Amino acid sequence: MPLSDLTRVPELSERERRIVALGASLANELAPSAAQHDRTGTFPLAHYQRLHESGYLRLAIAREHGGEGASLFEMVLAQEQLAQGDAATAIGVGMLLNVIGRLGEEPIWPAALIAHVSRTLAREGGIANSVVTEPDLGSISRGGVPATTATPVSGGYLVSGHKSFVTAAPALRFLVTAVTLPPSADAPLGEVARAIVEAPSAGLRYESTWHDALSQRSGASDDAYFEQVFVPESHIVERTRIGIAAVPPAPNGWWLGLVAVYLGIAQAALDAASDYANDRVPSVLGRPIAEQAHVQQWLGEMQAQVFGARAVLYQVAQRWSQAPQDRSSLGPQIAAAKYLVTNTACRVTDIGLRVAGGFSLTRKLTLERHFRDARGGLFQPPQDDLALGLLGRSALQSRKHRKSTT
Repeated sequence: MPLSDLTRVPELSERERRIVALGASLANELAPSAAQHDRTGTFPLAHYQRLHESGYLRLAIAREHGGEGASLFEMVLAQEQLAQGDAATAIGVGMLLNVIGRLGEEPIWPAALIAHVSRTLAREGGIANSVVTEPDLGSISRGGVPATTATPVSGGYLVSGHKSFVTAAPALRFLVTAVTLPPSADAPLGEVARAIVEAPSAGLRYESTWHDALSQRSGASDDAYFEQVFVPESHIVERTRIGIAAVPPAPNGWWLGLVAVYLGIAQAALDAASDYANDRVPSVLGRPIAEQAHVQQWLGEMQAQVFGARAVLYQVAQRWSQAPQDRSSLGPQIAAAKYLVTNTACRVTDIGLRVAGGFSLTRKLTLERHFRDARGGLFQPPQDDLALGLLGRSALQSRKHRKSTT
């Protein structure tokens, strides 16, 4: 079997092949400017405009709101392709999918608000992102109450606070912002909620803090400041009373649309290392380094790890898309896919540097960028310790259940 076959899924529908082709075409189109934006740490707003024009940003929006209603599996396929040309922009799209894809399957907001957000994005472009991390709080996935507040006023609330890691800030149309509401008769200790902040809004500003980061330098995961930003009452959603035992959140398979970006980074590193090995002919050797056994073994390890990670990610995404009745039990599988794919990306991009040797450290090759970009996945939820803890508990419970039924 040719090695190239390991990058393909043969049983794709015509629609799936079209979506894959769109992602691949955009990757090729955006790759040259993506490299330049990485060098300068500037944000490629034109890339998001192009994604809107092409229909890519509308793929996962529900049909009734102007999109194509793409499934999670379809978007995983597309995101893997797009990331091979512009991983930083694909990360921003992954944040959009995490919001809009979930709403298409689990309407946790009022129908009118879902329609407003979805139709605005379909018509005007831009993205939505969940804006929750704060400098002092850290990742909200580890618990805690936001310091960002929402103070009641006539007709709504005034949001004040400071958020960090606001990915793709200049392209945001909606910021799904974690806030703390004041105590009330129904919630004596207050509530944690999401305020849907529209951009631009008076009192909302960004500070460029990401342009020289290690990973995804053009991704603009900047800081956002909310200085009494007005949010209508209808835009406060997902309220949870403080002090009440937290209910574990339902699994959100759409996070895999972001995980797929790291599979794309790994594949891009494998391709770049293979191209280098085929083309590099040192004078002392007189033939391509691809003929060297140790280079073939390095590339073989890269290929095997990408192949395995892809199989797991596709399996989980397909099950989520094709078996809705199983979604509530897929938390461990989603965590496993995230852990395997992101760690595979780190390992594969590391080996890619070894294949190219000292040249891999220069900007003449894309390998150093893939290596840097892959590291971002380690710090996106669920982080390794939380993912492995969930998987460990799942293994223990599964074994206990099997023993009790035999």
